[in-house]
Amino acid sequence: MSTLGIGVIGCGNISAAYMKLAPLFGGIEMRACADLNEDAAKARAEEFGLRAETIDGLLAADDIDIIVNLTIPAAHFEVSKRVLEAGKHVYSEKPFVLTLEEGAELARIAGEKGLRVGSAPDTFFGGSHQLARSLVDNGAVGKISSGTCFVQSPGMEMWHPNPDFFFQPGGGPVLDLGPYYISNLVQLLGPVKRVCAMASSASEYRTITSQPRNGEKIKVETPTTIHSVLQFESGAQILYGTSWDVWQHGHSNMELYGATGTIHVPDPNFFGGEVRMTNKSAFVNAPGWDHPLGVPNSVDGRGTPQANYRCAGLADMAQAVSAGRPHRCSLEFSLHVVEVMTSILKSGETGQFIEMTTTCDRPAALGLDEAKDLLA
Repeated sequence: MSTLGIGVIGCGNISAAYMKLAPLFGGIEMRACADLNEDAAKARAEEFGLRAETIDGLLAADDIDIIVNLTIPAAHFEVSKRVLEAGKHVYSEKPFVLTLEEGAELARIAGEKGLRVGSAPDTFFGGSHQLARSLVDNGAVGKISSGTCFVQSPGMEMWHPNPDFFFQPGGGPVLDLGPYYISNLVQLLGPVKRVCAMASSASEYRTITSQPRNGEKIKVETPTTIHSVLQFESGAQILYGTSWDVWQHGHSNMELYGATGTIHVPDPNFFGGEVRMTNKSAFVNAPGWDHPLGVPNSVDGRGTPQANYRCAGLADMAQAVSAGRPHRCSLEFSLHVVEVMTSILKSGETGQFIEMTTTCDRPAALGLDEAKDLLA
């Protein structure tokens, strides 16, 4: 297996997870990092034994094949464009672009230069979500006709040190959290045909309660509560509710309703969790499997074991480059998810149904053998 050199642009909060977990996977080697704040790059480089570079230096580095774009969403397009123009593959945090036009431009450049574009999230590679995929594909509860998704909380200003961008255009719960949910729905059910939505905000300003900016106010410039319906090309209709204006609720993260039962899918924000299934009205044991990307390998803030395999999508893209096969977190897949999300927001503004103009193939399932091949 060839090993591709990985560089990172953007040394903020999320970069530590990529740098810590990259060694779990084959075909990639984290080598260098850069940031507009060169002190931040130096600190991350020292923490993880990498080489600190300027952004221009990283773009020109001969030992870097793929650059991971971990900048804020509003900067994703320009940074990814520079990476492609420098002749390197790019893998971006979600959402990799904010408009279809930006996605089309990256596709044009990548096509001309023979380069790959990939995008998080890759949590749908997790053992739980691939088990749900297997159940859907094998007709365990019959054809899926409908379902529900909910991701609701009081917001991001309670924990993030600089939460401003969450409440600006390009942020909000649909564009920030929607990639996890909609990507999982598309890998489970296929592409979306059309959407409708209603949107609102509970308040004009949010007060930061995290440190070091406790007490500062942020102006809300994007909707913080959005309720939508997604109609899939398969015919399934999914109710999707997302909000940062909810202190407590009792909804499941994701439920899929089939002709002969229900599949309860755990939070797509994570790789693991319990998949539950009913046969009509009674719970039955979902088939178990020892999926490599479902094995707990860390603990959360409360000490609960969890599976965290961030970088799986990056490794899959690197190995796909070497093998000459499609990668799962592809530009086409990610751009369709972006169109679904931006169409939800547009429908929330206009009150109209929005028809999709893009489509995509479902990413290939990641079974036990395929998952083992990703790991070092």
